[in-house]
Amino acid sequence: MDYSSFIQEKAVRAQSVGFDAQSLNPNLFDWQAAIVRWALRKGRAALFEDCGLGKTIQQLAWAEQIPGNVLILTPLAVAEQTAAEAAHFGIEAAVSRDGTIKGQITITNYEQLHRFDLREFSGIVLDESSILKSQTGKIRTALIEGAAVIPYRLACTATPAPNDHTELGNHAEFLGVMSTMEMLARFFVHDAAKTQDWRLKGHAKQDFWSWVASWAVMIRKPSDIGYGDRGFELPALEIIEHHVKTDIVQEGELFALPVLDINSQRSARKQTMSRRVDVVADLANADDEAWLVWAELNDEGDALADSIRGAVQVAGADSDEDKRSRMLGFGTGEHRVLVTKPKIAGFGMNWQHCHNIAYVGLSHSWEQFYQTVRRCWRFGQKEAVRVHIVSTDVEAAVLRNIQKKQAAADEMVREMVGMMAKTMVDEIHGVTERLDTIETGTIRTGDGWTMHHGDCVDVVRKLDAESVGYSVFSPPFASLYTYTDDARDMGNCTDEDEFFAHFRYLIPELYRVTMPGRLVSFHCMDLPSSKARDGFIGLKDFRGMLIRAFENAGWILHSQVCIWKDPVTAMQRTKALGLLHKQIKKDSCLSRQGIPDYLVTMRKPGDNPERVSHTDDDFPVSLWQRYASPVWMDINPSDTLQFRSARDHEDERHICPLQIEVIRRALKLWSNPGDIVLSPFAGIGSEGVVSLDCGRRFVGVELKPSYFKAACENLSVASGQGRLF
Repeated sequence: MDYSSFIQEKAVRAQSVGFDAQSLNPNLFDWQAAIVRWALRKGRAALFEDCGLGKTIQQLAWAEQIPGNVLILTPLAVAEQTAAEAAHFGIEAAVSRDGTIKGQITITNYEQLHRFDLREFSGIVLDESSILKSQTGKIRTALIEGAAVIPYRLACTATPAPNDHTELGNHAEFLGVMSTMEMLARFFVHDAAKTQDWRLKGHAKQDFWSWVASWAVMIRKPSDIGYGDRGFELPALEIIEHHVKTDIVQEGELFALPVLDINSQRSARKQTMSRRVDVVADLANADDEAWLVWAELNDEGDALADSIRGAVQVAGADSDEDKRSRMLGFGTGEHRVLVTKPKIAGFGMNWQHCHNIAYVGLSHSWEQFYQTVRRCWRFGQKEAVRVHIVSTDVEAAVLRNIQKKQAAADEMVREMVGMMAKTMVDEIHGVTERLDTIETGTIRTGDGWTMHHGDCVDVVRKLDAESVGYSVFSPPFASLYTYTDDARDMGNCTDEDEFFAHFRYLIPELYRVTMPGRLVSFHCMDLPSSKARDGFIGLKDFRGMLIRAFENAGWILHSQVCIWKDPVTAMQRTKALGLLHKQIKKDSCLSRQGIPDYLVTMRKPGDNPERVSHTDDDFPVSLWQRYASPVWMDINPSDTLQFRSARDHEDERHICPLQIEVIRRALKLWSNPGDIVLSPFAGIGSEGVVSLDCGRRFVGVELKPSYFKAACENLSVASGQGRLF
């Protein structure tokens, strides 16, 4: 595989497993048709579209193109609404609840999933796929495991909770793109303070959302993907608060104050139930319009149904048939007022005929509030929607909390859609995305030095053969999105296998440009493994892997020196289990020594055309004895160039520059004055600064912009003043 193809494949994107549709249902808007064509081409996709954007017609149009039987899963009464829309748009589809396939498109509700043999279907659609939100739920597991045998899959829901990345992971797992744990391990890190929380890596943000956009469309309105919004403007939304006073005074207070204490709120709700019900009943009985009334408790629902003229209640104890009948009857106008709970009817139903909503109380769930409001306030609603919230005076903070979450969610969704926008448009229109996120190509020069801003493989390929006298560098190791999000960054790899697949493109180029009989040295350490990332606690022989990679390219192992590091400092910095004294007392079979650095040197076969010779004056026996030691005990780990200013805000770790004395010893041993010294991973320019100080010429390559800038500044100072340290 050529190098450019490797870089293209290195980026994680959902692969297309579908087909190009010939003709689609004529009732689709142009932007809906574009999305459906894309979803069919992908074969497995998610539609995260705001309420009222026509997910039902899109999923039906997608389903009728699939070669074979398709099962559409919906919330309880949504199945009948979907069947009605199918008939309206001339698509054959039928509801089944006994496991019988009713034609090419069969619709059922999630509760009946167990009655169907999913192996009989070529396609599956999840309507209101937020049901996948529960990471350990039975239905979530059944859907992911059962759908694995189905070649074509579509998941549809309103924009998923923006602060719940696990929900996105479960969607990706259902679609067969990547497991939730793989997603977390690739793009996220554990929050240092809360080990159960995951934080999106700074450099991973754009690549994460581009990855999501390779299998999902996330839009609030058509203009998010470049189309006009005509006909898709939301009407006004008015939130009206009604406060019922209580006699509850918190200890230490003179009068009732808003609190977030759950027990106090429950006590207030019980005490004021009849008064809150009366407020809602007075509102709903004041006119003959349709009303949707949300309750949290059974007693509240019973009292509301008894107090409101023309009201029917959908309760948890009702049969599925009664629930369906009453919810559908409300939609057709048979029932003027519907009283129910968010967990029963808060998802999927389309009740644009109603513009009056009342809550007899609120929970702290932003998602429940959002979804229940959007049953009526959605694209297609012709009237301004009035939302009446009746709560106690001690519950005022609940609404403030929900409004705060809503503002945060709006901002996060705007950011998500914005970061996904270009990739979504490219995906929908079949445009190949560029994976080189960093603009490169700049070359800076000075007295005795040249710095290339770019990919080391591309740059070293352009150097003259056998022109380099010596190379010294610290290779990166696999650590995704630690320093950049660019696919050309060798450190930006999933694991060691991907790193070495990338690194092997560089090693032959180093061989080509190195003079015969000359050397290349790399500074490295063995890598600690972790239970979460690797499945075991131990060490990985990174040094040995590097040696074998060079040997496979024709290099000869020349020497290696161990560089001592203080295990106490390492323990304080890393808190590694194997270094902790308490582990000795618990089980010392998990205790270990500290991890040293190594300077490993490889030799290119052949006769050296320009020998590196020394005299007793410049290399006395006493100095040689120090350098010849297999362990260097006298390297100061702080003997480095100043590096903190080169760190980007999004970097997950500080750069670890090579110690000045290590570079100086290597140059003195293995290069001549005037030789070209190469560093393909120049970082902030440490190897170059020492090269200039030792009378060598330097060629460096660096991909990360902030490091390239720092390297050029350090080299400019070194070449102008002769010393930087």
